[in-house]
Amino acid sequence: MDNLVLFWRRICRHKYLITLLIFGVIIIFLDENSLIRRLKLYHETNELRSEIDKYRTEFENSTRRLNELAVDSGAIEKVARERYFMKKPNEDIYVFEEDLE
Repeated sequence: MDNLVLFWRRICRHKYLITLLIFGVIIIFLDENSLIRRLKLYHETNELRSEIDKYRTEFENSTRRLNELAVDSGAIEKVARERYFMKKPNEDIYVFEEDLE
């Protein structure tokens, strides 16, 4: 019985510290919106934003190239020659390996 009374007195003496520790454990680990989950979501959000920026840049470049092709017929010939290695009937094409990259 003395041990129980002694234990209860220690709990009463440190009740605010124990309450704060329990609250901290709940907030950090157990809650639906825990700190760990929030950090993971923050990291995932940053990755998705960088991916959005990458695709936005790619879209702008593609749109610019499409507009160039729509306006200039010489640009179509240039793309056909550079990308698809097309040629006129009386021409020879030389392809270097460093140009393929």
